Amino acid sequence: MRWLFVLLGALIIAAVAAVVVVLPHDKPSKTASQAKATPKRTNPTPKVSEFTDPCGTFETKEKAPYAVTGYWIMPKSNPCTWRRQLKEIHDLGGDTVIRVGYGLQFRTVDDQGRIKSRDGQLDSLYKDCEENGQSCEAAAVADLEAANPGNKISRIYAYRTDESYGPDIFRCPELEKKIEVGKRVYFRLLSRTDGSDDATCDFSKPEKYDLILVAAAPKDSLKELLDLGDQFGVRVYPALPLAPRDPKTPTRANPRHINPLTTLTRRVVQDYGSRFADRESLGGVYQPFEVQMAATLSSNPTLSVYAGQHDIVQQVLPGKPILISPYMDARKRVGFGQTPAQVAEAFKLLARTGVGIIAPQDSRGTGKVGLFWPDQRDSEVDDRLKPVVGETTYGDAYHGSTRDYYREMANAREQMVQQGYQVQLWANVEAFEPSGEQPCAPQGTRGKTDKKRLDQAVTMAGRYVQKVVSYMWSDFYSCGTPSLQDEIAKDWQRPIAVDAVRQGRDIQDGVEVRGYNFTGSYVTLEWSAGTKEISVAGAGWLDEHPQDLPEGMMTAWVPFDWTQVPPGEWVKIGVKGPSGQEATEPLHVRIMT
Repeated sequence: MRWLFVLLGALIIAAVAAVVVVLPHDKPSKTASQAKATPKRTNPTPKVSEFTDPCGTFETKEKAPYAVTGYWIMPKSNPCTWRRQLKEIHDLGGDTVIRVGYGLQFRTVDDQGRIKSRDGQLDSLYKDCEENGQSCEAAAVADLEAANPGNKISRIYAYRTDESYGPDIFRCPELEKKIEVGKRVYFRLLSRTDGSDDATCDFSKPEKYDLILVAAAPKDSLKELLDLGDQFGVRVYPALPLAPRDPKTPTRANPRHINPLTTLTRRVVQDYGSRFADRESLGGVYQPFEVQMAATLSSNPTLSVYAGQHDIVQQVLPGKPILISPYMDARKRVGFGQTPAQVAEAFKLLARTGVGIIAPQDSRGTGKVGLFWPDQRDSEVDDRLKPVVGETTYGDAYHGSTRDYYREMANAREQMVQQGYQVQLWANVEAFEPSGEQPCAPQGTRGKTDKKRLDQAVTMAGRYVQKVVSYMWSDFYSCGTPSLQDEIAKDWQRPIAVDAVRQGRDIQDGVEVRGYNFTGSYVTLEWSAGTKEISVAGAGWLDEHPQDLPEGMMTAWVPFDWTQVPPGEWVKIGVKGPSGQEATEPLHVRIMT
């Protein structure tokens, strides 16, 4: 696939959500202190107010900034379609775009050296790869044997991409080359089987080599994307090559093929470093191989992939982090369901690989984790979850809620930061349902979700994360009528509360609430003996730009006498905007005295 331009839009935000337990009078929550958000406030600045291209005119001003600020995107064959999508992302305040990537694959060839697909048929993507009347594989063999008859090709790998590369993709241009055939461009790379590159490029001694054939595009999509990132003030995370999977356990990287993956990663990152190291819009890189956050993670060879790629990236692109997005499974009725404590330990293992951003999937879209408060454990699960967990309660279905898992991971992150690991915790909220009457993606049964459920996911991620991103824009935000993006554009000013703490101010008892869209708002409280609605402007104070909180998040304080609430009782705390719009998910807070 090739694409002309690539825009972006995307993210930063973070989330801060409600406290499950509010500590006694005027003492801030210990957990809140441990999970202190440290967002970056150095995003690129849009260069102009608008720009034009063959796809139309696009303003660079945000129209409806939402709490989710980053999105996964997929390439589109029509550049104007993708450009329009990225413009729409930016309209909603997106400041980060994460590219879906491609995988390195072990392949075989026929007797003429033509690449076969995994099912044994000739691969149409490589059928035109020829040099001087020979297949690209046969030509590589001929060149190696000309240097020394004892040189051999041990294994062959194929990698496809809609990017293109400069000369720094090559270590030894004497035998590595760019092959242009019609509208397709191929890159021929050679590597020792141990994954190393020979700095001398001496092929005169007999050696075994791995051949990597890259089917690329004549025009580099990443350059187009970064150009648009500079234009709009957004950061781009291109995808690194995905590791070949273990055929027996596809959720694990195949150790036999990590060495050629290391070579390809090194070459791609070296090319990025040569061309894009100083680009402000290059936020980092994304490793698409997903792992489950589980107790068994310590034996997963995928961790060595993360660690090896981290070392390469830091050597060539210092300061550019690797982003990964593992998944969670909290279900009790499957043997591999994990508790919050087990997931927190997995977070530590991932952090030790050196990756800079861990964005765990909230797993609500797949139904593997539920969105509920502790006092809702006996409630029936959302109807949309029943295809996954059946007719049951939240407490019987899950080891914990999304909030429980992010809270434990935030504590684990704080421990790793204290040990010197500069790792961020982002929340990847899944913008789909386990199934639906109208599937959104071309393949699969996952259906449309709505803004109400998305607001709920942001609330549950809470104060524990530095940023909220979402999988994914393509398909899931444009699906249905109204689409999710239309719902957000219409309802973006609705308050979202993510955290509430009992907090005194001077001599007054009160409550501090964190969240989004609090200007002109009212804090509402509901408990067994009554309700109360308090104007922030009239009785309290509002900090619209608090320090050390994600961009867009505000802090509101109002006076409230907590002695009127019986100890141990759950209180619902909400926020109402000036137009009457109420936060769709109230915070459930309990005073322990």
